[in-house]
Amino acid sequence: MHIAVAGGGIIGLSTALVLLDRGHEVTVFDPQPASPDAASYHAGGMLAPAAEVVYQQDLLIPLMHKAGELYPQLVDLVSRYTDLPTGYRTDGTLVIAHDRADTTHLSELRDYQTRAGLDVERLTPRAARKLEPALAPGLSGAVSISGDHQIQPRLFLAALLRAIDTAGGSIRREKVAHIDGATGTIRTESGSYAADQVVLAAGLGAGDIDGWFDGDDNPLDLRPVLGEVIQLRVPDHQYPLLNRVVRGFVEDRPIYLIPRRDRTLTIGATTREDGRHTPQAGDVLQLLRDASLVCPAVEECDFVETSVGARPGSPDDLPYLGRVGDHVVVSTGYFRHGILLAGLAAQAGADLTEGREPDIDLSACTPLRHRRKPA
Repeated sequence: MHIAVAGGGIIGLSTALVLLDRGHEVTVFDPQPASPDAASYHAGGMLAPAAEVVYQQDLLIPLMHKAGELYPQLVDLVSRYTDLPTGYRTDGTLVIAHDRADTTHLSELRDYQTRAGLDVERLTPRAARKLEPALAPGLSGAVSISGDHQIQPRLFLAALLRAIDTAGGSIRREKVAHIDGATGTIRTESGSYAADQVVLAAGLGAGDIDGWFDGDDNPLDLRPVLGEVIQLRVPDHQYPLLNRVVRGFVEDRPIYLIPRRDRTLTIGATTREDGRHTPQAGDVLQLLRDASLVCPAVEECDFVETSVGARPGSPDDLPYLGRVGDHVVVSTGYFRHGILLAGLAAQAGADLTEGREPDIDLSACTPLRHRRKPA
């Protein structure tokens, strides 16, 4: 079967590789696959089905849990086709609280996670500092989550591209403008291409592709959710500054610090919807301040860069994942869980493309759920 994948971010590339491994002919369409404009290029890369749990988003929990279970398979699949590094690490996560109010927040979140069946272990601040001596001495609370892992997104994207090439896939550096839902034919600026099946995984760009839906309005209600990410480099005399991902709450603000094997340290956690696609000084200042309150030695690190990613969000923060006709599967809108949910999106997207039912309930993710009703 010939399959066209519209979109070269982590969702599209992961799905393409699974389909190639299943024996299909696959072409990925994207003018700049794995580009710095992709949301995944600016992501932290935390595979955190427990630590990423958010209140009142119960429908996300089984998706995140299943994605965490599937991720080792995706990493192994990439490694079968390339020896490029992926940054995959299984060191676990510490979640810390800066003050007593943050400890209350952390305790309530732990109770919620435990009720959801997630494995979260309470630690004393002293035990947390024994695991990570660089943590600030005045922390108020901590939990350990051994099942949360990480990848390094930019490395993983490069490895996915190489793996797709090795597996016999094709990359067309063209932007899809139209998908004929009745035939599977896609149209770009340079021409039309026939496919048996199309996977629409173009992130925010999916909202600009027409033809695959009935009516005049694209049914995908996507919005850009922006967030800064900072890259530091740990000096030789401090390395390794941290051995596992450290997440935390500082005066109720979320913060994360992600150590990498290339001696960089990724800091993030801002979220805004103001349409400003450049780093904001106040956000960068706040991230560095909060990171230094968690781990004071970050002030001695070398500054590498700060950037902003635009994540595709939906009104209910659930992805759009499902079949929308005989020839089209939609897989987009993964918001801030795109890296983690790629493990699920790749397998479920491939199943749907082959006409099979995934082994997880995706009814909450139907791509047409936010379609405008006729006046």
